[in-house]
Amino acid sequence: MKKILAELLTIGDEILYGQIVDTNSQWMSVELDKVGIKVIRKTTVGDQEDEILTAFAEAEKRADIVLITGGLGPTSDDLTKPLLAKYFNCELQMHEEALAEVTAFFKSRGREMTELNKQQAALPVCCTKITNPIGTAPGMWFEKNGKVFMSMPGVPHEMKKMMTERVIPKLKETFQTPHIYHKVIRTIGIGESFLADKIATWEKALPPHIKLAYLPSLGEVKLRLTGFSSSSSTLEAEMDDLTEKLKPLAGEYIYGYGDEPIEVAIGKMLRDRKLTISMAESCTGGYLTHLITSVAGCSDYFLGSMVPYAYEVKMRQLGVKPEILEKHGAVSEPTIIEMANIVRAKFNTDIGVATSGIAGPGGATPEKPVGLVWIAYSDKHQTVTKKLQLSQDRMLNIRMASMAVLNLIRLSLPK
Repeated sequence: MKKILAELLTIGDEILYGQIVDTNSQWMSVELDKVGIKVIRKTTVGDQEDEILTAFAEAEKRADIVLITGGLGPTSDDLTKPLLAKYFNCELQMHEEALAEVTAFFKSRGREMTELNKQQAALPVCCTKITNPIGTAPGMWFEKNGKVFMSMPGVPHEMKKMMTERVIPKLKETFQTPHIYHKVIRTIGIGESFLADKIATWEKALPPHIKLAYLPSLGEVKLRLTGFSSSSSTLEAEMDDLTEKLKPLAGEYIYGYGDEPIEVAIGKMLRDRKLTISMAESCTGGYLTHLITSVAGCSDYFLGSMVPYAYEVKMRQLGVKPEILEKHGAVSEPTIIEMANIVRAKFNTDIGVATSGIAGPGGATPEKPVGLVWIAYSDKHQTVTKKLQLSQDRMLNIRMASMAVLNLIRLSLPK
């Protein structure tokens, strides 16, 4: 089945200046994907006639559907409507139904309609009007040589309602679309290039209609399989089979699927095992606790944490032995072992974890540079430690260390 391709064209200098963020394109991409339409490009163009006309022509060459947002206001800098009329070689003319809708809009709000407002009802005679139920700028649908251009307001709530109620149903009537299915496999504890080496033979054996993308982020790599087919059930079954074939190669790094982040996966593991956890955070400063407590229902397994940042607090409030701190320092394996064991005992939990390090940019020594972090996991059977050498960036170190602790919990939990 033929893929149906779309290009999203956003018009407005304010986006290029960075004065507003284009959230429309992201939302539209998600909704189009749901109905089997593949977005191949997103383009932003300023309020210049030649640039807009060029963008129209280039998008028409690449895509079956061109969805345009912005530039439909009544003022002189709103160029989309007159340029669409020029591009499709037809004149603007007052559209009686659109005029009635604009008139009713202002009347319902007790506002006077000006001549400028009235011009919003002037539309290219070669387009099909798409009603805007919550605004004054109608949408415009054009068809040419099997291609569709659809122009919508840039105001997000107006665009979304028009897309949901009018445009997507009309696109589904116009085009026969395949099913698009994504499966996201989430991995942690391995870099993108190392993961690619491990699964190279599996990747090469993927069928032509299923593509793989590597999506690295902080501390993890997501593998996204995307397939196109006339049958969604067949496609899902294929991807399930591919996932099973992947497990012998990368199973030790796979922690979940779909939209589930590592902190949610850890929560499920703790809940399933009926285990509780507490934390002593030094260099991460409570960020690890933030991740854990961002999950609804975490009170089932999370009892509490401490942030013993200073030496004195590590000794007096937490209870690390002074001689350990004096001999080895706060950023050391003996100290992190103490912290994890003591916090577990203090909170009477099954598991205790701890962090201590040089987050930066200051506080380093030749022996203990910025980015040096020790982490530990403790339960009644074992205490596991790991030494990390991270970056020169403070916030990045805090976040990466927290992710490393979550992965350490994953790997260390009793089976």
